[in-house]
Amino acid sequence: MRILLTNDDGIHGEGFQVIKKVLEKENEVWSVVPNVNRSGCSHGLTMYTPLTLKRKDDTLFTCSGSPVDCCIYGMQAVMTEKPDVIISGINKGANMGTDLLYSGTAAAARQGALLNIPSIAVSLCKDEKMEKIIWKYDALANFVNNNLMSLVAMCEDNIFININAKSAEKYLGIRFTELSKRTYNDKVEVYKVKDGLSYSFFVCGNVTSEGSEKADFRAVEEGYISISRVHAQPLAVDCHEFENLSFIV
Repeated sequence: MRILLTNDDGIHGEGFQVIKKVLEKENEVWSVVPNVNRSGCSHGLTMYTPLTLKRKDDTLFTCSGSPVDCCIYGMQAVMTEKPDVIISGINKGANMGTDLLYSGTAAAARQGALLNIPSIAVSLCKDEKMEKIIWKYDALANFVNNNLMSLVAMCEDNIFININAKSAEKYLGIRFTELSKRTYNDKVEVYKVKDGLSYSFFVCGNVTSEGSEKADFRAVEEGYISISRVHAQPLAVDCHEFENLSFIV
């Protein structure tokens, strides 16, 4: 299978390096990844400044832009043929529920779906029960590789696949899941210094999750691989109940 592989952790992302090595055993893999970490950049697209593409080897390139840029430029400026599937990851950290609004990993898969290419976002979640976090990517990378045809079959028009699993050497199985609501409890710290400027720092809070029994975070917590099918195209909510309101035009 011909694969375009990208991520948002950048060229040095351990998860990217692991899944790239696994996928290359049985597939034609082209990789276009950010030259630095672009986590949290969402669906950002570089429009008014030129991007730098740097060839690392025959099929590995870095890009100065976002994961979405990597997806677009990978297809149009790097690959000689259309990919069969776009894979984004493996991300270091969860991309569940509300995370998908901010995730560069998910954005690359969303862009692929918008371009009618089967696309898969893959993320590894830290195990909160572990005193020291040890990132184990191999089991999840092997799962994606061993089930690639089935995962691609789940990608219909404008739908991408979002996979999450905790850092582990093996899993109990898979669950098809719904997206959860995530609350971040983040804050911004501001410091004033002698030069008259203020410096602010983003401080991550403790994430809380809520959702149905089929929610993605519950499957991950219980030792399963979470597989969600996500609409790439925004869906509007019916406004019929507001037709009695008056608007001034």
